[in-house]
Amino acid sequence: MINLAPFLVLIYVAVILAATWLVAYVVSLIIGGLMRRSNPQVTTAAQRVAVVIIWLIGIIFAIQELGIGISALLLVLFLLGLAAIVALRQPLENFGAKYFSDLYTPFKIGDTVRVGDQSGRVIEINAMSTVLLSEDDHLVALPNSIFLRSSVVNLTPQAWKELTIPITLAGSVDLPAFESEMMKSLAHLRLRLDRRYPPVFTVKSRSTQSTDLVLTIMVRRPEDRDPVLADVNVRISETIERRRGPAPRPAPAGEAGQSRS
Repeated sequence: MINLAPFLVLIYVAVILAATWLVAYVVSLIIGGLMRRSNPQVTTAAQRVAVVIIWLIGIIFAIQELGIGISALLLVLFLLGLAAIVALRQPLENFGAKYFSDLYTPFKIGDTVRVGDQSGRVIEINAMSTVLLSEDDHLVALPNSIFLRSSVVNLTPQAWKELTIPITLAGSVDLPAFESEMMKSLAHLRLRLDRRYPPVFTVKSRSTQSTDLVLTIMVRRPEDRDPVLADVNVRISETIERRRGPAPRPAPAGEAGQSRS
């Protein structure tokens, strides 16, 4: 008599993985809808974190279904993660500060800024520090974390006009079509924008998985900054949703154990 138990277990595992994919997809859509007015890069990061958490939970249930004990594995992963956080606390703090500075600190390379008792022109922003060139031609490297703890004064004339908005697109999004549609959408804000400086898209990095852009726009009045930023974020989110490619399908049960290329 054929023992069907192993086949049933594989079917259960496939169902769990398929359900995990469906839940992750739905949660990603919900987060995108709830954070429409947030920065697109923050929204994308929140969606990725949620998807990773959901997949970890789904994989744990699938492993349990296979009868493999995971208690020791989880304990080892927890201890390794805790040790990594303790050992890399300062680099991680600077790296995380770099991410938030990109989103919320109003300066860029070429601007002149003052942080505490240090001032100079920004010539480099890397993962760990921001490098200033002082008036006496000295290089000053400031840890990125200091920009979250100290007041930053941008001394560049009319720096308040410029808004830089980072955008992360999936690899399936048609970049030229996205830029064209966004430029048409931004035309509706022309009364609030400085017509001397049209919106500019700059590609920061590009791969088969994603494309990182920066949209630079110039507002006409200081009081327009927040309304324009909120409006542009909504337009970016809506355009990304329209240009998003078809969602990936879950792998069949027979391919669950195959490695990815």
